Amino acid sequence: MPTVTQRQAWMATLAKAELELLEKLVNEISSLPKYNFLRCPEIGLAMVRGRAGGTGQAFNLGEMTMTRCVVQLESQGYEAVTGFGYVAGRSHRHAELVAVCDALLQTPNWHEQIQAEIIQPLQIESQKQQELKQRQAAATEVNFFTMVRGEG
Repeated sequence: MPTVTQRQAWMATLAKAELELLEKLVNEISSLPKYNFLRCPEIGLAMVRGRAGGTGQAFNLGEMTMTRCVVQLESQGYEAVTGFGYVAGRSHRHAELVAVCDALLQTPNWHEQIQAEIIQPLQIESQKQQELKQRQAAATEVNFFTMVRGEG
């Protein structure tokens, strides 16, 4: 059974993934089990909270659009597993794929395969994108310094 921290990590990876890449990786896996919607993908709002200075008093920053979905894998000799998908924005398909992957990752028969074929490639791509953004930001960095006029 995965720990809360492990599940949080894979949920964050799935939710932040580009839909096209996630769709491609899921489609490459053959014979995925069938699933039923317990809650079809639906769009709503979530309150975003912030903290003054990152550690201070909490305050409501505003609302953001989110899509959520809940699926249940059809039982195949094991207890039915429920997967949840919450993503920023309005993508029904993204929320559905996150929920399916979440359910599969909770299933011992599928955990290793989904981890290797979906989660790890998504993490590698995320790391590449983060490094690209850092290089782009570094290229525009401006160094300010003070020159002292010579006494003359």
